[in-house]
Amino acid sequence: MKRFAILLLLVFASGLILSSCGSGSQPATEEKSAAGALPADIQAMMPKGEQIYKTKCVVCHQTTGLGVENVFPPLASSDYLLADKTRAVAQTLNGSKIEMIVNGKKYTQEMLPQVDTKEDAVAVINYVLNNFGNNGGFVTLDEVKSVEVKPRTAAPAK
Repeated sequence: MKRFAILLLLVFASGLILSSCGSGSQPATEEKSAAGALPADIQAMMPKGEQIYKTKCVVCHQTTGLGVENVFPPLASSDYLLADKTRAVAQTLNGSKIEMIVNGKKYTQEMLPQVDTKEDAVAVINYVLNNFGNNGGFVTLDEVKSVEVKPRTAAPAK
């Protein structure tokens, strides 16, 4: 557990350093959004989804949605994300320990739960589906009504 915490801290620090460099070597994939073509209720949740992304997701998936190669998968043009929107909501809500193949590359890093409600998970997934060059449509609360919200276990006291 201590090694995981140190690894996560190192990745976080590296991400901050890399994102602050502003080298311009990565494409600005967030600029084009398909949100204008979405239903009004989905458009209305985009600001909340953006806020959640910038608060919770950006550390691993970066401001560009390109992730960190071989550690955190990209969300930009992600075949894995676009293949199953309900799975994306479930993983955002409950975390994931499964191996993922994203755009032909294997990712094994655990994803911790990022949000507490289905509403927040749907908002952030809709934001991602329509940013970073994605034109992924949208997912509704009705489509994810069968997603189970798993109980969180408290960290052991030290």
